[in-house]
Amino acid sequence: MNTNEKFVYSYSAKQQKEIEEIRSKYLPKKENKLDEIRKLDELVTKKATIISIAIGLISTLVFGFGLCCILEWKETMFIQGLVIGIFGVLGIVSAFPLYNIILRKQRSKIAHKILKLSDELMDENFNQ
Repeated sequence: MNTNEKFVYSYSAKQQKEIEEIRSKYLPKKENKLDEIRKLDELVTKKATIISIAIGLISTLVFGFGLCCILEWKETMFIQGLVIGIFGVLGIVSAFPLYNIILRKQRSKIAHKILKLSDELMDENFNQ
């Protein structure tokens, strides 16, 4: 019989944390109410941002084309370039108010769901 056998155990909190982080990547995601609220809010702001940036970008290109018409073809397309440029400026100026309008509309569409989820979360936190 060998009496020199020992049981050796070492624990590393850092290593354990790393293992848990890697393991959590492979576990199925559980979406809780807070994650759902965050996702809904993000969708609302994303839609408004994308639409207003697209309008602003297209309007900037229209303005640039109008400016090009005025500067390059001033003898033949000055008035048309002026009109095109004005439409471009109007689009650029309307991009931010359009963002606010879309944001308000989208928020009003999902307000009841957000309020319901937030009430449930606050009730859970209050009861704990």
